[in-house]
This record gives sequence, C-alpha cells and structure tokens, in this order.
Amino acid sequence: MPAYRVALLAFPNIRSFDVSVITEVWGPDRTDRGVPAFELRRCAADRTPVTMPGGLSLAPDRTLSWLDRADLVVVPGIVDPRLPAPPAVLDALRRAHARGIPVAALCAGAFVLAQAGLLDRRRAITHWSLTDLLQRQYPGITVVPDALFIEAAADVCGGSPAAVGGGIARGAIWTSAGTAAGIDLCLHLVRSDHGAETAATIARVMVTAPFRSGTQAQFIERPTAPGDRGADALASVREYALRHLHEPLPVTALAARAGMSPRSFARHFTATTGTTPARWLLDQRLAAAQKFLERTDLPMPEVARRTGFGSEVTMRQHFAARLATSPRDYRAAFSARAQG
Repeated sequence: MPAYRVALLAFPNIRSFDVSVITEVWGPDRTDRGVPAFELRRCAADRTPVTMPGGLSLAPDRTLSWLDRADLVVVPGIVDPRLPAPPAVLDALRRAHARGIPVAALCAGAFVLAQAGLLDRRRAITHWSLTDLLQRQYPGITVVPDALFIEAAADVCGGSPAAVGGGIARGAIWTSAGTAAGIDLCLHLVRSDHGAETAATIARVMVTAPFRSGTQAQFIERPTAPGDRGADALASVREYALRHLHEPLPVTALAARAGMSPRSFARHFTATTGTTPARWLLDQRLAAAQKFLERTDLPMPEVARRTGFGSEVTMRQHFAARLATSPRDYRAAFSARAQG
C-alpha cells in the first residue's frame, strides 16, 4: 500500500509549535508499531528556508505543486493573523481544494483559509482570543466559538472521538482552536482515515490523549473560584467510570460518588471538562467500542455489553448518529485483519 501523503504548507509567519505538531503526528516512521506509512513533505513556494519565531527555520523539501499529489494538506497556525499570506500559497490551496484534497488549518491558520476564500458560507473555529477578529474580518464565515475543532461543513466534534468509517471526505475542510487543539485535530484526522487504534498508538508515543472531551469554552479566561474542592472528586469519578463502562452509570450515581447533588455535579463537571456527564460517558463508550472492534473478533452483542451500550441496536444507533457509520462497517474498515 502506498504511503499516505501529507503536505505541510510552509510560508513566512507560520508558528513553530504547529509545525512541530504536524511533524510529530505524520513525520516519524512508526510502521513497526502497526501505524501506516506516511509521507510528510514541507511544501513552499521555493526551497528557501522559512523563518519561524524563536530563531528557528524550516527547510522546504517540495514546492507548492506537490499539494496536488497530497492526500491531505495541513496549514500551520500563523503568528499574526492580520498579515496576508503569499498569493502563491493561496492559489495552491484553492487548486488543491478544487481537486477534492482535504485541507486542515490549525489555530489561526483559519485566517489563511479565509483569505483563500475556502471558508465562505462555512463554519470555522480558531483560537478563542481570535474568534471575534475572524468574524469581523470575514462576516461570510459562521465562526463557532467553543469547539476544539470543526469540519467546515458540519461540526462533528465538540470533543467527540468521532471517526468516519469511510475516511475523510473529498474536499473536506477542517479548522481547530488554539495550540493543543491542533493536536486534537491532527489525531482526529488520523483516526478518521486510519482508525482509532492508529490514532491511539500515535497519541501514546506523543504522551497525549487520543481525544479530549469538551470544547475550548473551558479554557477561556474567566474568574475562577479559589480552592475548588470538587476537582479531585470529579477526577476520581471519571476514573471510576472508565473502569466500569460495562455497568449502568446514571448521573445520580456518579454525583453520589462525588458527594454532590446531581445538579451541582453536572454544573461542576461541565465547567471542568467542557461537556456534560452524559456526553462524556457516551464519548468514552464509543472510544472503547472502537478499540474492541479494531482489536478483537468479539461478537457485536458482546462489544455492546462490555462498553455499556446494553444492546447491539443501541450501539448501532449511537455509531450512526455520532460516527456516521455502523459498528460492522467500522470493523470492516479498521480491524487489524482488514488492515493486515
């Protein structure tokens, strides 16, 4: 099977952190760990080194024409969103998108996609401190203020471990919130095309979570009450829930374990994680089911039982609603046997 080709778009004003994230996700050879072969290329207008903040520079190894051959184009965040991107970069993005190549932008890289006209009449996200600026400069975009990452056509993740069984759609456009949310988006793109186990393997090497529940609303600056004693209790409850996914876990029971009323528990949980207890629990059950489907030959009813869905019908309904596929199709696409 040929290597999956990823184009890192390089030009002045890009952020070194985002370049490092893209390089760490798709750069190393991890085929010995069962990860597919990736070919990551640094594409720029010419081979002149691209200067980045902190005295760093990036050496391009391909020109912009290579974008037309890529399976995915990733735009790093930019330092100053008010600066225009080079016209050649914008033209290359438009050409790649017109050919149906998926395009993803990290953090303020959304401004580059906006300059190229790729976000017109679409939804997008950027760092929470820049959402107002993006909306003012490009009123034709619907700026979503509180997602970690979003597909331009439809929000598939407010932190959900979504994986689309058929891979990333042709012509798809993705944007992410600031800094660490770029990691979330990159891992989601790996998950969508190569399965949850591949994304989890890369995440383990990077010592990061395969996915994070919640939205960037939990990171926006706001007054914080000193000494929130519920934080440790909530962490303990989440650890307990992960060990007991196969059991019924009503919010009332989780609240009791935290020593809180259900209303207080739900309020503290959402403030801490950016998502509700019910959605967080569903995310964990979906992620666990994906792993069973990839790693084992367990019958569907047993996968449903072990992950707390109760029945295959319920599990199938949640896969369809959240992952746009069925458990059987997901297993066919991403099981170890299918990829072997």
